[in-house]
Amino acid sequence: MKQFEVEVKVWLKPSVFDPQGHAVHGALVSLGFQGAGEVRIGKFIQMTLEAEDEQAAARQVDDMCQKVLANPVMETYAFQIRERGQ
Repeated sequence: MKQFEVEVKVWLKPSVFDPQGHAVHGALVSLGFQGAGEVRIGKFIQMTLEAEDEQAAARQVDDMCQKVLANPVMETYAFQIRERGQ
């Protein structure tokens, strides 16, 4: 088994209203950051994972995202995998 470092980013789909992003945008503008555009809030997840190879790790991470880490109805995700120690 090999060890992999995994980074997962999850964010709301563009068609889904982001109340946190809206509130942060309002705060930025009220603090004088007039150039701040649309703000979207997401999640960043780091983990280590053991798998036979990178393809097996990618399959596991995709399954994790589909079942636990993201809500595929409202969110989209992307991930990166690299072998630990490289």
